[in-house]
Amino acid sequence: MSWRTIIISNQSKLDYKMGYLVVRGLETHRVLISEIETLVIENPMVSLTGCLIEALTENKVKTIFCDSKHNPISELVPHHGSHDCSAKIRTQVGWSNDVKASIWREVITEKIRKQQEFLVEVGKKQEAELLGSYIGQVELLDASNREGHAAKVYFNALFGMEFTRSSENPINAALNYGYSIILSSINREVSANGYLTQLGIFHGNMFNPFNLSCDLMEPFRILVDRQVYSDIPEEFGKEEKHRLWELSNQTVLIDGAKQNLSNAIKIYVHSMFDAINDSDPSLIRFYRLLE
Repeated sequence: MSWRTIIISNQSKLDYKMGYLVVRGLETHRVLISEIETLVIENPMVSLTGCLIEALTENKVKTIFCDSKHNPISELVPHHGSHDCSAKIRTQVGWSNDVKASIWREVITEKIRKQQEFLVEVGKKQEAELLGSYIGQVELLDASNREGHAAKVYFNALFGMEFTRSSENPINAALNYGYSIILSSINREVSANGYLTQLGIFHGNMFNPFNLSCDLMEPFRILVDRQVYSDIPEEFGKEEKHRLWELSNQTVLIDGAKQNLSNAIKIYVHSMFDAINDSDPSLIRFYRLLE
């Protein structure tokens, strides 16, 4: 089972040889591809061979490329993640609006519930109570925008009344970076299950290639929020980014068992497709934090 996160920070050439990722720089290192869950190319001066790209894709290694500022900019997403992807896509196109509306309500309810739990944990009792009142008010497709109201209360409670998600500061930089890591994990599982990331259940931006993944990732954002709140970065550099990559190794509880975050996302995404295709939101398996 893959479990390692490999970050390539220095200029080097990456090659494939006999089941190994070979990193050729000032020194040469080898890592079994079967052990790699995530490969992060932090330096745009890194080059990869076609043989390696093929091996990474076949082994479903989440491969993320960063720009010159070390921010994720793109990733490898296979064209065919499942043997029956054509049938899966036809099913996806036919998802009914009623089912999508009920699934979205469950996702947003769970997101607000997790935000409330975190506020209770950090002693923001009044704000937590307000979010608790929103949970029972979430309508189909969140028509009353409880998600937006909850987000304002939530982020102001964590980072101060002057904080907005649109401002440029280290906290927002860290949040956005962490969210992009979660999004890439969701993308991988959506593709592996044979569905299109572009066709969402709520998000429908014509310029967003990851509408469905943006839908599914919502309850996982709180894990990033927790890490950023713990750090409260005054600057956002390499060390802060590497700490966020460590989230993939966090252990959570899902479907009655302890799993690392990457496996939890796999279980969650698969359960989400079961819930949509069977028109049964109770099939969704959300994660829980360990006590």
